[in-house]
Order: sequence, then C-alpha cells, then structure tokens
Amino acid sequence: QVQFVESGGGLVQAGGSLRLSCAASGNTAGITSVGWFRQAPGKQRELVASISRSGGITMNESSAKGRFTISRDNAKNTVYLQMNTLNPEDTAVYYCNAFPTPASGPWGQGTQVTVSS
Repeated sequence: QVQFVESGGGLVQAGGSLRLSCAASGNTAGITSVGWFRQAPGKQRELVASISRSGGITMNESSAKGRFTISRDNAKNTVYLQMNTLNPEDTAVYYCNAFPTPASGPWGQGTQVTVSS
C-alpha cells in the first residue's frame, strides 16, 4: 500500500502564499503521477494539479493556472504545491493521492487551507 501525508496548510490573508507538501511512503514504485486535490465545504473534491514522475504537469485551468505551481522531488518521494495570490475561494482541505486512479485504501487527512478576506 501507499500512504500520502499532506502538510503545510494554515490560515493566510487574501493575496498571501502557502507551500503544501505531500510525502508518499510504502510501495510507491507503481505510482507514476500524483495529484493535488481540494474539497471545499459543501462541494465535491476537485483536482487542482497533477505531476508525473517525469515532470509532466496538468493544471486545473479555472482554479490554479497562473497562481499555483506543482513540483516534485523523486528522491524524497515528495510533491509540492506552491500557491500564490490566494483568495477566499481557495479555502478547502487539500489532499494528495495517486492520479488518475487513487491508491487503494483511505485518503489521508489532508491539510486545511483557510484564506481570510
């Protein structure tokens, strides 16, 4: 099994920045792409961005393009999400998981991002 642990969230004012980290452990050899997802209260979980082991990137055009950057350190089995120019609509719990097919087992606890206006 693969486990993902998210960290780096917090409370930030509108216009601020945060850098999220996603650490993968366990049987990661079969994981080629990792995605960052978010779920706001009352809404469905959505993909924010994904990155393949070779560095291929997919961004959610409506929510992330131009403001968020995804990167990875394969040696550390860690994927990062740099979020700039945050706004209150970015408030959500952010998760990471294998993409496009999530790893078996429960999702991690995620990391809460709260943006105040």
